[in-house]
Amino acid sequence: MKNIVITIARQYGSGGKTIGEMLAKDLGFECYSREILKMASDDSGINEQLFAKADEKLKNRFFKMPKKVYDGGLISPDSDDFVSDDNLFNYQAKIIKNLAETKNCVIIGRCADFVLKDYDNVASVFVHAPAEFNLARAMERNSLTEKEMQRYIEKTDKYRGDYYRYYTGHEWDDAKNYDLCLDSSKLGFEGCMEAIKSYLKVRFKDFEF
Repeated sequence: MKNIVITIARQYGSGGKTIGEMLAKDLGFECYSREILKMASDDSGINEQLFAKADEKLKNRFFKMPKKVYDGGLISPDSDDFVSDDNLFNYQAKIIKNLAETKNCVIIGRCADFVLKDYDNVASVFVHAPAEFNLARAMERNSLTEKEMQRYIEKTDKYRGDYYRYYTGHEWDDAKNYDLCLDSSKLGFEGCMEAIKSYLKVRFKDFEF
């Protein structure tokens, strides 16, 4: 096997991004999250700020929109929809596929598990934890009040769920979408990393770790 990719979806406060970064460092892999926006900008020629603005804009209107399930296509530069939110996602998906075909890496969020659902070198992970754990951890890293932080977590997770549903047609927190679902409050971050590594060693026996 040439390369392995791990995708990580996560609830806010569960530590999924931290676990992904720890795993990438331990395995000697690259880790990609918002870096994908710059790479998609470089590939498409579309200003990187438009990718970032689309992320923010969609947070406020996704729940009102019909599904636009990603089908692998790109919109032509001569189309009025070339810089549409949907095509910005298409270019991010293109980058995700390019990474999956060329690099050992961990990809955080961005519906990567769905984009790569037909790739046999991909392991998909969902990291979650009880609400009180996520809130306590989020409070450690932010200066918001507990009530404000709770609202922020709910809004962020709703956005992630709406975003995932819009582009995949599936529910973001449905265990059937993933190879592994891990409760970080029970395993700890180190334990989650070790659980993922154990799964990889069983699943990808021919890969040299």
